[in-house]
Amino acid sequence: MNPLKKLISQTAIYGLPTIVGRLLNYFLTPLYTYLFSPAEFGDVTSAYAYVSFLLVFLTYGMETTLFRFSQSEHDKEKVYSTALTSLFISSSVFILITFIFADSIAETLKFSGHSEYIIWFAFILGCDAFAAIPFAKLRELGKAKRFALVKSLNIGINIGLNLFFLAFCKNVYDASESVFKPFVEMIYNPSIGIGYIFISNLFASIITLFLLYPEIISVRWKIEQELWKRMMKYALPLLLAGLAGMTNETLDRILIPYLLPEEIAKSQNGIYGACYKIAILMTIFIQAFRFAAEPFFFKYSKEKDAKKMYADIMKYFVIICSVLFLGTMMNIQWIQYFVGEKYRIGMDVVPILLLANLFLGIFINQSIWYKLTGQTGYGAILTIFGATITILFNVLWIPKIGYMGAAWATFICYASMMVFSYFLGNKHYPVNYDLKRIWGYLGLSVTLYFVSVFIKTESVILNILVNNLIVLGYFAFLWKAEKNNLKQLVKTNQ
Repeated sequence: MNPLKKLISQTAIYGLPTIVGRLLNYFLTPLYTYLFSPAEFGDVTSAYAYVSFLLVFLTYGMETTLFRFSQSEHDKEKVYSTALTSLFISSSVFILITFIFADSIAETLKFSGHSEYIIWFAFILGCDAFAAIPFAKLRELGKAKRFALVKSLNIGINIGLNLFFLAFCKNVYDASESVFKPFVEMIYNPSIGIGYIFISNLFASIITLFLLYPEIISVRWKIEQELWKRMMKYALPLLLAGLAGMTNETLDRILIPYLLPEEIAKSQNGIYGACYKIAILMTIFIQAFRFAAEPFFFKYSKEKDAKKMYADIMKYFVIICSVLFLGTMMNIQWIQYFVGEKYRIGMDVVPILLLANLFLGIFINQSIWYKLTGQTGYGAILTIFGATITILFNVLWIPKIGYMGAAWATFICYASMMVFSYFLGNKHYPVNYDLKRIWGYLGLSVTLYFVSVFIKTESVILNILVNNLIVLGYFAFLWKAEKNNLKQLVKTNQ
């Protein structure tokens, strides 16, 4: 298959469960934001910020390491066995330690009186970290359909249980009469509240391990010590990069409860977390692309036109992201109703976060230079550089301008990392990116958004109509500008 078509196909397959799941999760946001107060949703926001951070720590770069060593080692099963056994041991130790110190951890993380949250999340993290290697193996083998199936079932179970507990059970429990009431009263406790979000996640994570049973049971359950040392040497810089990267991605939602006055901290975090979800399409596309692109970049690296292919991929990646940015912002007047009224005050962060995540996507594309050359230490340096910016500006700005400071810190962090990585990559693994078109298309997208703000009328319907005509015009312009290049690219790679 044409390699570009294969990348697009696998991005779509990997992205399907992510897109559907994220969209369905997105449709749970109204349920959460209309059912829970901003302060309660702030606890959910904080909890998942910690989860994202810890998941990187518990997988410690083994996914990318599996891809790299599967290409260089003759015995791929030995690589898989070593990685999976290593993750099993470390995840088990983490669960045990967290279980022992649950009360102290809950107090430290401002979940006082809810040590059960800590225990539930210990098992969620342990299961998800361990499952990361079977999922990576499916990606390495190109089994995108099985990957998509298991991911889809995980997402479906999680969302289904959320709806069962927070919609069905709550409504039946609150009703004066219902044939289901005796059953619901046995299994539903309204005082658990947001805890049902975490319980649903826990069940989904456990069931996912059972679904991955064929990939887990086939392993030899043995660590080859010499191989493991080499893998860890490659992985540890990726761990540092991952931790620094997750600092950039989630630290704001961890710091807000600590940097703002106690009476507003949780509600501010809840508003920020809810509005962050409006950037859903951008983050979904970037995640789906990341799943497909990483193994693709490694496999295609030996082809003579590899750098040309990487440059083309970057251009079309930015084109898609610019359309997503413009499409989201041109429809923000109705998209905002997906969160409760108390949360809409934070909508000003959306364009900032959309562009910030676009810059992150560009940085992910650029990261091929240090991964392909084995210079993963540079990846750690770049993300630590970004983390330093994140910490500095969050600490400076959150106390002064609240969650807007967190949004701008994210924007500056990813923009700086993108620029820094470009100049380093040009030195160590130069790729001739079409900068004129990349920044021209993105600049036009942002300009059209500001034009729409300037010409806004009192009629919401008229605004939405005019805005979407602008989006269609932008899309038509892109098609005219790139039609011949796309045809040539497809023809060259047939």
